[in-house]
Amino acid sequence: MRLILHIAAYWLILTVRDAIPKTHVLATAEFATLRLRLLKLGSRVIETASRVRLAFAAACPDARLIHHLAAGLMPAAP
Repeated sequence: MRLILHIAAYWLILTVRDAIPKTHVLATAEFATLRLRLLKLGSRVIETASRVRLAFAAACPDARLIHHLAAGLMPAAP
């Protein structure tokens, strides 16, 4: 079971790294850097009936990249 979870985490980070625009600095970053810069980020989560919103700090340097990733990784509508 642990191996399956590690494979899933690796696949998730690989998918996120592939979704980063090629001109961005993090496009060729290592997984540890992506984890620190994108996943370990403090934000306020606002849940409503139809959506989940993330409120980043005004000084968040990667807020635009995270918005781009969320839009790019969103599943297509049926």
